Amino acid sequence: MPAPQRLARAGALGLSMLLSTTIAGLAIEGVSVLPDRSRVASVGGSITEIVYALGEEGALVARDSTSVYPEAALKLPDVGYMRALSPEGVLSVNPSGILALEGSGPKEALDVLKKASVPFISVPEGFTHEGIVEKVRVVGKALGADTKADTLAAEIDKQLSDAEALTKDIPQAERKRVLFILSMQGGKILASGSSTAADGIITMAGGINAVEGFSGYKQLTDEAAITAKPDIILMMDREGQLAIGDADLYAHPAIASTPAGQAKKVIRMDGAYLLGFGPRTASAIKDLVVSLYGDAVKK
Repeated sequence: MPAPQRLARAGALGLSMLLSTTIAGLAIEGVSVLPDRSRVASVGGSITEIVYALGEEGALVARDSTSVYPEAALKLPDVGYMRALSPEGVLSVNPSGILALEGSGPKEALDVLKKASVPFISVPEGFTHEGIVEKVRVVGKALGADTKADTLAAEIDKQLSDAEALTKDIPQAERKRVLFILSMQGGKILASGSSTAADGIITMAGGINAVEGFSGYKQLTDEAAITAKPDIILMMDREGQLAIGDADLYAHPAIASTPAGQAKKVIRMDGAYLLGFGPRTASAIKDLVVSLYGDAVKK
């Protein structure tokens, strides 16, 4: 075969291989069921909890640093914080598939992972009753455990309904205004607005988010904190640089001017438990409801 024809044929073959690889990569990213469930990397605490609740933990080869429950999960290799992933770290465990909670990142890391020859499934995150049930179904389908997922989803659905019903008879005017504070570094109050896990759990527990007008987390001015008039401060119970003691909390001039500050009302709960939006959320709602309303809702 003449050289020009050989070159043309080689070029066509190369283009065909490139297109096949690209199409395969897109198909791998777009799957809803992992073809090989033998070595799954779980990114997102609620995903890991769901996998264990389904009894499919044998599929896991690694987890991210937010996956702290159940305790058995801590024995798995840690591939890093879900919002600061390293592609090399995730791929180092040689996963046969990746389940990543929506919101994982950074985007550049996800782009690399999605282009790797590993099936990648993004699990939707919704801070609602329906969002939790859907998450269970998506994870179950990904692991080929649809029947188990249907059973677990039905159980969680009922548990959530029962927990939310605890506050159904509380009049709107008597519902507690709750200010969720993520941190107070440098005296700056970083509070939760709408479209957050904190906003979702407060609503499901029959409370009212004391701040409005923005989504996500935002620093509040002292005036905004006072205007919010929270009845109760809600915080994560954890150690570290974002933690703040009660004395420092109530000493903050803005907090001291609120009903919560004057009555010294603060609720602290484990972050993964409170904001996980997974199998334990119904229990977290009940605990928060009792902390907010006391004997008025106890059965």
